[in-house]
Amino acid sequence: MVWVWILPLTVLGLISGLALFRRVTIPATDAGSPPPAAKLSVIIPARDEERNLPHLLQSLRDQTFQPFEVIVVDDFSSDRTRETAESFGVSVIANAELPPGWTGKNWALWNGYAHATGDLIAFLDADIRLSPGALEALVKARERAGGVISVVPYHVTEKWHERLALITNILGIFAFASPFERRNPKKGLYGSCIVTSREDYEKVRGHEGIRSEVLDDLNLGARYREAGIPVTNYLGCGFVSFRMYEQGIRSEIQGFGKGAVLSTAALTPGTIALTAIWLVGLLVAESAAFLWGTPWIAPLAIGYLLYMLQIFYFVKYTGRFGFAIVPLHVLSGLFFVFVMLYSLYRVTVVGQVTWKGRNIKVGGR
Repeated sequence: MVWVWILPLTVLGLISGLALFRRVTIPATDAGSPPPAAKLSVIIPARDEERNLPHLLQSLRDQTFQPFEVIVVDDFSSDRTRETAESFGVSVIANAELPPGWTGKNWALWNGYAHATGDLIAFLDADIRLSPGALEALVKARERAGGVISVVPYHVTEKWHERLALITNILGIFAFASPFERRNPKKGLYGSCIVTSREDYEKVRGHEGIRSEVLDDLNLGARYREAGIPVTNYLGCGFVSFRMYEQGIRSEIQGFGKGAVLSTAALTPGTIALTAIWLVGLLVAESAAFLWGTPWIAPLAIGYLLYMLQIFYFVKYTGRFGFAIVPLHVLSGLFFVFVMLYSLYRVTVVGQVTWKGRNIKVGGR
C-alpha cells in the first residue's frame, strides 16, 4: 500500500515549497522622487566575456540613474573582453597576475574596488542585464534596508540546455528567500549583483577577507552579518536579469556544480529540511514518468500535475524558461540530481572544482 503515501507526501512537499518561497522583489521607486545623491561605482569582473559585456554596458548607459564610474576588470581573458569594454568608454583594468592564496574572481573584485572612488559600490557579473530604472531602484532599496543588498536575477533562457536549470534555479531561490534565513548568522549574498557602501565593505575587509573562498558571495554575506551589518536579498524580477551558460551544457554543469554541495553548509536546518521535503515530493511525483502501467501511476500523475502548477507559479517570479520545460519538469529534476552527484564527486573525491578553465581547491585539500 505504498501508493497511499504518495499524495500526502506530495501535498507536504507543495506546502514546504510555499513556506520557502517569498516574493521579495525589489521595491519600485516612487514616480517623481529625487534621484539618489550617492556616487556609485560599478565593478564588473570579466573573464572571456566579450559576448555578454555589450548587453550589460549598454544597459548601464540607458539607466535613469547614471553610475559615477564603471570599471571592468579583465580577468586574464583569452578573447576580446578588454577591447569590447574599451569600446564603451569605461575604465578597464587588466589583471597581470593572480597572487598566491586568491581565487580569480575574488582578486578581480578586490582589484576593481582598489581603483574605485565612489561611496557606493555595485558588483555586477558580466552576464547581468538591467532595466532602465534598475540602478536607481537598487540604490534606494539599499538606503531603505540599510547594510548590503544582493539580487537573485531573473533567469532568462533561450536554448534547451539552459532550460534544464529550472529546478536548480527554484532551489536556489528557496535558499535566498526562505524565512528561516532572516536570522541566519551565515546568511549569504548572491554574487551576481551586490550593492554596498564603501564604509561597510571596508569594515568587513571586502573580498580580501575571503580571498581563498570558492563561494565568495555566501562567505562575504557571513562577514557582513558578523560585523552586525544587515544583509538583504531580493528577487530581480522586473529589474535585474541574466542569461547564464549559453556556451553549452558543460559550462552549465561546472557552474552549478562548483557550489551545489558546498552552499548547503551555510543554510539553516529549517531551510534544509523544507527544501529536502519539497525535493523528495518532487522526485517521487516525477517517478510517474517511469511507472506507467503500475498501480501507483494515478497518485503519481496527480502529484506530477500539482507540482507542475506550483512551478508555473514560481516561474512567474524567477525566470523565463519557456512553456514546454514546466510540463516536462522531470528532465530538469534529473538534471539537478546529476549536478548534485557531480558536485559531490568534485568536492569529496577530487577536492577541487573547475570553472572557466581554473581548478579551485576546496576544503583542506
